[in-house]
Amino acid sequence: MLALEGLLLEQGDFALRADWQVEPGARVAVIGPSGAGKSTLLMGIAGFVEVSAGRIAWAGRDLDGLAPGARPVSVLFQEENLFGHLSTERNVGLGLRADLRLTAADRGQVEAALERVGLGGMGGRMPRELSGGQRSRVALARVLLRQRPVLLLDEPFAALGPALKREMLALVAEIAEESGATVLMVTHDPEDARAFAAQVVVVAGGRAEAPVATGPLLDDPPEALRAYLG
Repeated sequence: MLALEGLLLEQGDFALRADWQVEPGARVAVIGPSGAGKSTLLMGIAGFVEVSAGRIAWAGRDLDGLAPGARPVSVLFQEENLFGHLSTERNVGLGLRADLRLTAADRGQVEAALERVGLGGMGGRMPRELSGGQRSRVALARVLLRQRPVLLLDEPFAALGPALKREMLALVAEIAEESGATVLMVTHDPEDARAFAAQVVVVAGGRAEAPVATGPLLDDPPEALRAYLG
């Protein structure tokens, strides 16, 4: 279970509070006006924003003080964060070993991950030789190899066209279902939330509210969300 208990995150003059939990395997959309703190919430969970008060816990274990790499969390950013001088295989291999000293078994895992995201046989290509959708798949394959139980999506497919974005969200949903991962996904698109997540966290007015059912919320949004959604 992912638990945010009396959580306060601060960045300069900005403050965000949250006090809720989600069950293992949940898929949760994080939605709200621009600048409300959606990315701040994810970065706090991932360990890139320091907790000012309260705590973040996974399976009862306090994550505060753990470096991002030591947390049971993987993050997919809007930018794929691929290294242009590394091949697809080596970019994915970073999910196993930061020093890229990959064994034959490691390389087998990399190829299996690439196969899973539809890029089998493309490990030798450089990022510049891939389409936007393919680069997103490379980033997803790297996350697969990390095998962390919490996956945070910070609009990783926002730059893709509608059809390709739906395809990538469906692939993430399949992978999350297979692995049992808990997924929090920042999105500006309510239709993405409907398609992907059973629950929604609304971020507005300095608070990340407790998750609620997606359909009823979007059918009758609260005032803080109504103007944003139009």
